[in-house]
Amino acid sequence: MRVMVLVKATEDSEAGLMPSTELMMAMGRFNEELAKAGLLLAGEGLKPSAQGKRVAFDGAGRSVIDGPFAATRELVAGFWLWQVKDMDEAVEWAKRCPNPMPGPSEIEIRPLYEMADFGDVPPELAAQEERLRAGQKGG
Repeated sequence: MRVMVLVKATEDSEAGLMPSTELMMAMGRFNEELAKAGLLLAGEGLKPSAQGKRVAFDGAGRSVIDGPFAATRELVAGFWLWQVKDMDEAVEWAKRCPNPMPGPSEIEIRPLYEMADFGDVPPELAAQEERLRAGQKGG
């Protein structure tokens, strides 16, 4: 089971406050533990939403919205992608994580859809998904 582990933004992260050296070292140790356990597929911190953009869709129309975005607690400041056996394992690892922010913070864990979740899919679609996950270009 793959899960996306989302570090929720705070006023500090949205202000661009950089983590302390101690926090960076603690996170580095945690990431090493994840990697050694074979769980870590990816993980990164995100710059504040003031440096981001959103593309809004309405039928065929597209509009671009410049950051910063409101509702700081609903924004994402960073993420991991983990391969775990189940949600319980993901929760246990998240509980081991150093507090990712200087003050109160939250981590959200969301399972990713797998092809099996979509039921019967055409073989060419399943093959395309496999190629994309393997990092291959294909036609």
